[in-house]
Amino acid sequence: MKILSVNAGSSSLKFKLYNMPEEENLIYGYIDKLGQDADVKVIINNQITQTQKPLYNHEEAVQCLIEILLENKIINNLEDINAIGHRIVNGAGRYKPEIIDENIIKRLENITILSKVHMPGHIAGIKAFKKLLPNTKQVTIYDTAFHHTIPTENYLYPVPITWYQKYGIRKFGFHGISCKYITGQMEKILNKKPNLIICHIGNGASVTAVEEGNSIDNSMGFTANCGLMMGTRCGDIDYSILPYIMKMENKNIDEIDEILNKNSGLKGISGVSDNRDLEKLIQENNELAITANNMYINKITDFIAKYYLKLYNIDAIVLCGGVGENAINFRKKLINKLKKLDIHLDENANNNISKFSKTNTGIITTKESKIPCYVIPTDEELMIAKDTYELLK
Repeated sequence: MKILSVNAGSSSLKFKLYNMPEEENLIYGYIDKLGQDADVKVIINNQITQTQKPLYNHEEAVQCLIEILLENKIINNLEDINAIGHRIVNGAGRYKPEIIDENIIKRLENITILSKVHMPGHIAGIKAFKKLLPNTKQVTIYDTAFHHTIPTENYLYPVPITWYQKYGIRKFGFHGISCKYITGQMEKILNKKPNLIICHIGNGASVTAVEEGNSIDNSMGFTANCGLMMGTRCGDIDYSILPYIMKMENKNIDEIDEILNKNSGLKGISGVSDNRDLEKLIQENNELAITANNMYINKITDFIAKYYLKLYNIDAIVLCGGVGENAINFRKKLINKLKKLDIHLDENANNNISKFSKTNTGIITTKESKIPCYVIPTDEELMIAKDTYELLK
C-alpha cells in the first residue's frame, strides 16, 4: 500500500511517500514559499534535486507534486496512491485517525481559531488533494492525540470550570506524533513501556513526560504557543503583559497575537529564530544571542526538573527535533545544566552524533549518569503513514 504523508502549512507542503507496511520511503521533500517562486526540494535514493517554480497556492503545489511522482516513475498513475495521511495540529478532543469527509472538513474549519497559523494550511492541502485525487482516501492524524492520556489534574487550567465545560478550555499538548514515534523507538530499545522525558527541540519546542508509554504531561497547552520559548513563539508569559502593551502601543489582540507567535522567542530577543544563525551570533559574542540561548536552555531544564519530580524511575531523557538532533553546542550546554540531577555529558559521544556525522542516534551521557540521555531522530511522517495504514488495512 502506497501512503503519502503530508504536512501542509500556510505557505508550504512537506511530503513523504511510503510503501507500507514495509516502511519503505520512496520519495520525500517539500514545496516552500507558496505565493511566489516556490522552493521545490525532492530527495529520491539520497539524490537531491532543488528547483524554483512559480506556485501560488496549495492546489498548484499538489499538482507539482503529482507531476514529480509521475515524471520520476514513483507512481504509474494516480490510483497508485492508496491513501494520504495529513498532520493536523489540533484535534480539539478527537484522538483517533479519521477518514476525511465533508463533515470532518467543516469541523476543522470550525476549530481554525485554535490554530490560526497552521489550520488554514491543513484545510487548503486537504481540499487540493480532494480536487486532484478525488478517489484517494484522506486521513486526519492529530498532533494532540498522543496526549489524550494526560490526567485531568494536569490538563485543566485554574480558571472557572465553566470555561472547560462550555468551550473546552484545557491543555491539549502538542508534538504528539513525534512523541508517539520516539516512545515506540524507546520501547524497542528498552524492551518495556518506558518512563521518559522527551525534549522535542526545533523551531517549535516542547517537553513531554511519559509514564509507562503514556503521556502524562506536556509543556504546550491549549495552543502550541505555551511552555517553552521557541524560535518565534514566546511560550509562558504573565498574561497581564497583554492588556498593558495593547494600551501602551495602541494594538488590538490580533496584532498582539501575531507578535507573540511570529516575532517573539529567540527572534524577539536576538533577532534570529534559527539555531544555526543564533550559534553564529554567539560565536561573535553577541550579548543578546547569548542571553536568548541561556533563556532557552533555562526554560528547557525547568521543565526537565519539573517532570523529574513527576515521574518515578526515569528510563531516559530523549532529545529530538532539528536542534535536539543536530545542535552539538546546544546539547552540551543543556546537559551541563543537568549536573545537579547527576547527569553528565560524554563530550566525545555528543560531538559525533548528528545528521552530519556517521551516526545520528546514540547516548550522549556517561555510563555513570543517573539517567541516560539519548539523541534519536524523530520521524513524524513515518508515524503518520503507520497510523494511516493501521486505520485502513
